[in-house]
Amino acid sequence: MFPTITRRFVSLVMPVRIRAQHIATTTIMQKIYTIQSVEDFDEKVRKSKTPVVVDFYATWCNPCKALIPRIETVIQETNGAVDLAKVDIDELSEIADDFDVSSVPVLVVIKDGKVEKRMVGLQDTDKIRSWVQSAIK
Repeated sequence: MFPTITRRFVSLVMPVRIRAQHIATTTIMQKIYTIQSVEDFDEKVRKSKTPVVVDFYATWCNPCKALIPRIETVIQETNGAVDLAKVDIDELSEIADDFDVSSVPVLVVIKDGKVEKRMVGLQDTDKIRSWVQSAIK
C-alpha cells in the first residue's frame, strides 16, 4: 500500500500600512494614425499643420514589425512636434503608388503637403531619431 500524504496550508495575515502618495502625471502629445482611406490620408497627412512621418508597411513584413516600436518611440520623444501616419500598402496601394513605394518599410516625412525626406528599410533608433529631427528643423 502507498502512504497517504496530506498537505496543510497556513495563511498568515499581516497588517499593512498604506501611505498616501501623490502621483504626478504628464500628458504626452502624440498623434498616431492608421490611415483608412485616400480621403483619410488627405485630411490627416496632406492637410496637416504639423509635419507627419508616414510609415508605409505591410502586415506580412517582419522588418516593418520591428520598425514599429522604434518609430513610435522617436515620435513620442518629439512631444507633439511630429505626427505618425501608418499606411498598409496592401490595403491602400494607390497611396503607395503615389509615393513610389516598391519595397517596405519606407518612412516619408511630409511637411506642408510636400515630401521632405525619405528613408527605406529597417534602421536603428538613433538613425531614425536624427533623421526625424533633421526633417522638422
